[in-house]
Amino acid sequence: MSQGTLFIISAPSGAGKTSLVRELIESLDGIQVSVSHTTRVQREGEVDGVNYHFIQVPDFKAMIERGELFEYARVFDNYYGTSCQAVQTLLDAGQDVILEIDWQGAQQVREKMPSAVSIFILPPSRSELERRLSSRGTDEHAVIARRMRDAVSEMSHFNEYDYLVINDDFTTALQELQSLVISRRLTRAAMQARHAPLLDALLSQAPGVE
Repeated sequence: MSQGTLFIISAPSGAGKTSLVRELIESLDGIQVSVSHTTRVQREGEVDGVNYHFIQVPDFKAMIERGELFEYARVFDNYYGTSCQAVQTLLDAGQDVILEIDWQGAQQVREKMPSAVSIFILPPSRSELERRLSSRGTDEHAVIARRMRDAVSEMSHFNEYDYLVINDDFTTALQELQSLVISRRLTRAAMQARHAPLLDALLSQAPGVE
């Protein structure tokens, strides 16, 4: 069985990452988003193991000390992180796995798994990004300005990624993401592992042929 590929996908808020990833996993078999661990309170309607793995702070800190997390971060008073074992189990089963994380988390993952494929999603322009960030129409100018500063800070790390996708036209951006996933599945190493019996049969000498 061929090993799955770990995909890191990052983007500034407003670039459309969540919608693109959702459509990506619905359009292709054998790929899923990793479910993170968190210490925040489970909200109404959320399912443990589906939305997040909900655990207590001491348990999360123990995972950090044992080196069991690909990456983690503290956001306000809550911890969020990705379990190495959970991801590796999926990869060993031939599943492709997506980590939706920021550039800091991406750096942590690359250190532990240099073979991970990283993709950064960009908006088509700053004006379009600002339009998307202010589309709700209820936020104050100062809030939108802060979001823009955060987005520019995030985008400044684009050159740390293997691939860039510009989400101007949603359909085109989705096709580009699909192409990246499919191309990884068609590498010689992946195909050789997946189709070893076929390759052996194709290269075997037919009876009676010298």
